[in-house]
Amino acid sequence: MKPDLSGRLALVTGASRGIGREIALQMAALGAHVIAVARTPGGLEELDDEITAASGQATLVPLDLTDGEGVDRLGGAIHERWGKLDILVANAAILGPISPIGHIKAKDFEAVMAINVTATWRLMRTTERLLHESDAGRAIIMSSGAAQTCKPFWGAYSASKAAVEALARTWAGEAQNTPLRVNSVDPGRTRTRMRAQAMPGEDPETLPTAASVAEKIVPLAGPSIIETGRVWHVPTTSWLDD
Repeated sequence: MKPDLSGRLALVTGASRGIGREIALQMAALGAHVIAVARTPGGLEELDDEITAASGQATLVPLDLTDGEGVDRLGGAIHERWGKLDILVANAAILGPISPIGHIKAKDFEAVMAINVTATWRLMRTTERLLHESDAGRAIIMSSGAAQTCKPFWGAYSASKAAVEALARTWAGEAQNTPLRVNSVDPGRTRTRMRAQAMPGEDPETLPTAASVAEKIVPLAGPSIIETGRVWHVPTTSWLDD
């Protein structure tokens, strides 16, 4: 069921394209004010045009998440303007090299960790107090099946997503006695630019669209969600540990 997000404030990273963009659009359509974060101002402006055309509301934040101080300031800016945050969607990520572990350049490995892990931790840290100010704070942390499968040549990406899931479970445990709920998401194969980069020979028409995948993620932001510290598996619409 689609949750009623009227009057709720949602922060979505990687919001200019792919699953993040569709989550932002759908949350805005359900009544949320979306704080859309991405590196590309042009993509954010296109998103804002679409949200506004559908009578939704958005605040655009062009930000490179490797700018740690910028991420820290984002939490302060949200506090000054709204005093709380209801929903965090930590979606931004990069694939990095598909390569044997011994062949990965240090700078490429560090770039994957900087965006996929360190930036996610900084987002958790800068939004934690804001989420606790909500009556039903919800954090959705984007993971991947790669965290479990650990396929050969996917070492950097797999390690980053396993780390993100560990952070999410730890955070969920720390917030266990509060209204905050924290869950990870395995979106499965999706028709996105990242998927095309990882699997260049794959027919994109055989994959679910980002919009259809987002539709199965957005309900995790609803106040009725009681699960925490778990992984939502989009292809089967079930929790992985069921």
